[in-house]
Amino acid sequence: MQAPRDTEPDEPTEPHNLVELMRAIESIDTPSGRIRFDEVLDAIGRRAFGPLLLLAGLVTLMPIVSGIPGVPTLMALFTLLVCGQLLAGRRTFWLPGWLRNRTLPSDKVHKGLKWMYKPARWIDRLLNARITFMTGKQGIRLTALACFVLALAMPPMELIPLTVNIAGVALTLFGLAIMARDGLLSILAFIITGTSLFVIIYNLL
Repeated sequence: MQAPRDTEPDEPTEPHNLVELMRAIESIDTPSGRIRFDEVLDAIGRRAFGPLLLLAGLVTLMPIVSGIPGVPTLMALFTLLVCGQLLAGRRTFWLPGWLRNRTLPSDKVHKGLKWMYKPARWIDRLLNARITFMTGKQGIRLTALACFVLALAMPPMELIPLTVNIAGVALTLFGLAIMARDGLLSILAFIITGTSLFVIIYNLL
């Protein structure tokens, strides 16, 4: 097990919106042509719940990346681990080596980021601190519980077109809501989570 990294002096500045997180990922040097998940965590920070949720949502939302077999399940496992540890009261998130060492093709990641920059800038302009009790301590725990349940449903979503991307929207909005203390986004994310769970249950019955 890797030791906690709370004391690392080079912990990166936490991104405050979607564009900042995307730029942090885009800045990673990838001479091998593949991006290690551990490198992405180093770029955005390992201790902040909001950016980690946003990362899971962003990867799941990008069609060119989420279309790679197994990626939605990988993001589901990542979300389960992060949310489970937050609900258990941990302040630093631990991830197993096999997950941290997984890689994605850097060209597909960069193409996906390029495709998302325009909507990301539009979304960032809408962020505002409001209905902040939804992003307080209890609101964050409720968010973690909702994302935990959503992550459990993500593997079968790979079999139903577009549902994985809906889950990505929910995770992205939850992450942005926490980062910007935007309770309105949090409420919208809860509605989308409920909708996606309804769709998966309906299709499985």
